[in-house]
Amino acid sequence: MFKEALQAIIEKTDGSLGALIMGVDGLSVEKVFTNEGSEANLDVAAAEFTSVIRSAMKSGSDLDLGELHELTMTLREVIFTMRLFNHNYFVVLALKPDGNLGRARYELRKAELILAGEFAV
Repeated sequence: MFKEALQAIIEKTDGSLGALIMGVDGLSVEKVFTNEGSEANLDVAAAEFTSVIRSAMKSGSDLDLGELHELTMTLREVIFTMRLFNHNYFVVLALKPDGNLGRARYELRKAELILAGEFAV
């Protein structure tokens, strides 16, 4: 089920390199990459960014601004867009710099609505 959902996100979003479902502990639940994405160590990058997710979650809570829902990191070679299912799991989509970020955000929101129930704690 997860692999198919990630594959659908990649197919519907121009410029996709890969999609992953991650735990905030840095471990991936499922991952799907394009050929180009497989060569870029995107799973390692996504695992490294879990510390950024945890920090943003804590900041939102400490400042009484609410829960983190989405985070986008734009790097020179890759754009990472992450959408949280809950405080333990999130989905991340890696895009080329000229990828369709608007469509990526839309597809991740759809994935959240479809898959979040599977990660209810």
